[in-house]
Amino acid sequence: MSTLDAKIPEGPIKDKWTHHKNKINVVNPANKRLIDVIVVGTGLAGGSASASLAELGYNVKAFCFQDSPRRAHSIAAQGGINAAKNYQNDGDSVYRLFYDTVKGGDYRAREANVYRLAEVSENIINQCVAQGVPFAREYGGLLDNRSFGGVLVSRTFYAKGQTGQQLLLGAYSAMNRQIGKGKIKMYNRHEMLELVVVDGKARGIIARNLVTGEIERHSAHAVVIASGGYGNVFFLSTNAMRSNVTAAWRIHKKGAYFANPCYTQIHPTCIPRSGDYQSKLTLMSESLRNDGRIWVPKNIEDVKAIRAGQLKPTEIAEENRDYYLVRRYPAFGNLVPRDVASRAAKERCDAGYGVNETGEAVYLDFSSAIKRYGKEKATVMGENNPSDARVSELGEGVVEAKYGNLFQMYEKITDDNPYKTPMKIYPAVHYTMGGIWVDYNLMTTIPGCYATGEANFSDHGANRLGASALMQGLADGYFVLPYTIGDFLSNDIRTGPISSESAEFDEAEKSVKDRIQALMNIKGNKSVDHFHKRLGKVMWDNVGMTRNEQGLKEAIAEIRQIREEFHSSVSIPGEANELNPELEKALRVADFLELGELFACDALHRSESCGGHFREESAEEDGPQKGEAKRDDENFAYVAAWEWTGDPGKANLHKEELTFNDIELKQRSYK
Repeated sequence: MSTLDAKIPEGPIKDKWTHHKNKINVVNPANKRLIDVIVVGTGLAGGSASASLAELGYNVKAFCFQDSPRRAHSIAAQGGINAAKNYQNDGDSVYRLFYDTVKGGDYRAREANVYRLAEVSENIINQCVAQGVPFAREYGGLLDNRSFGGVLVSRTFYAKGQTGQQLLLGAYSAMNRQIGKGKIKMYNRHEMLELVVVDGKARGIIARNLVTGEIERHSAHAVVIASGGYGNVFFLSTNAMRSNVTAAWRIHKKGAYFANPCYTQIHPTCIPRSGDYQSKLTLMSESLRNDGRIWVPKNIEDVKAIRAGQLKPTEIAEENRDYYLVRRYPAFGNLVPRDVASRAAKERCDAGYGVNETGEAVYLDFSSAIKRYGKEKATVMGENNPSDARVSELGEGVVEAKYGNLFQMYEKITDDNPYKTPMKIYPAVHYTMGGIWVDYNLMTTIPGCYATGEANFSDHGANRLGASALMQGLADGYFVLPYTIGDFLSNDIRTGPISSESAEFDEAEKSVKDRIQALMNIKGNKSVDHFHKRLGKVMWDNVGMTRNEQGLKEAIAEIRQIREEFHSSVSIPGEANELNPELEKALRVADFLELGELFACDALHRSESCGGHFREESAEEDGPQKGEAKRDDENFAYVAAWEWTGDPGKANLHKEELTFNDIELKQRSYK
């Protein structure tokens, strides 16, 4: 075990990033034309990085497994993006955003990175407005804001309920400009399957052309991994079905440490599971918790009547509703952080108050918001005594303007009209705070290999606040990596093109082909999805919203067994050298089956509760915080970074000790 050096600059936290930029090496414009950079992933982090690096003059090779960068999963981020602009004049500041993020992550994030994130957040909004992103605006023309969980101010900029899509289109347009100029070479429908390391430095990748099956070599002076998170290790999640861990896992097996894999976010606002046949879950944006009130019936008899179809939620009187988040957390109410809201929903459903057939759902109700907005709108329009129907009509119009596409999506999926009856929601796996360990420059433990966005671990700690994912992805791609990567590349201005005809590329290509052939030769009798679903069930049951020692040990043993069966019994139809979606899935699930074990081992080793990692043995036993997560700062105030040794259950632990000089380390409370 070693103690990791994050290369955090010296000096006051507010000056670290400025001083660091002033001191690191840069590459002059003429020399940038001599340097190649590979970017794997074209979501917000990868797309913004590709566009920015190409704009600076580097030659960029961008890879995505989708048919277009526009298909990246960033489009699914609906609710908004945080920035400390204080447009509402409600007391927001860079420091408050920094504080909220560290506290929201349950004091398990690196202070210096989080402060930098808050600091550059203002620039992100300016950049996106300049690109034409259609953020919502107030009557006077200023950009509008709404609140998200875990904060007491309004700092979330949004474009109706499609913020991620609009931001991605901005990054994509910037990319397209550079593609048109020849500065970005775009490789659609390509999947990275191996990292190539030459003389200790990342110098290229091996990719598979998903249309032809051809294995290709691609060289560069540096490699950037921006491939998103690993939530699909649970099979059912809010992620796109093809989201995977393969790029990150491949660099992990080449020497990049994997940090805090057990830090996974369960989002409280998802459409409940409706059966075993489902392949993914649908997220309803956290922005809905601004105006929606979360509740379950107070009386178990009402719950039974609702499940039996004998009672409608709209027929339950106000005094017979348990607004449990307001009851338990009065200071934040419905806007507590996601981990807190998720566990509270599970507690109510485990107690028997779930309102759907499976007993795994609570209500998200907009009736009071519709009434409030309707009365306000009527007053503005000079209608002094509007009828209830008129108030509802006006209020629904306001809600539709703010959340219309989300309501439409919900109705299409459930066949319920959320304007008239409360939505049903339940927690589901969403975002992964863990990921590849990176230093302050976003470099992994492999020189020349960087990780950005959700693929790295750096900014969120043990729980991510809502609307911070888009912020981090764009901060990394537009405003951090373009500076820091130059410090490494300044040593390569005389290197010349990196040849892909070397022993290291030969070996990497052979390992990919051997791995594919081994899977194709199994010729078993069980589908890839069979094993993925089994893995997902083990993960959700034993490594999900709550965890305990016995369950984690059982999970580790069972995942090992599933992995052994997979490599002896999986069936992959078709051929390797052709379009073969089942082979694509098999390669990804093979990596998930290794990650799943490391995930459970990390959760087992961290015998404390913090943020999204809740160990049942570590909960507050009495006092006002009874039942809440109980951290162990004396023994676990560190980042757990795992080194591959050939067996995910025997990874070497390296620690990055976390220090808190600007924020007091204390028990997190939202009461």
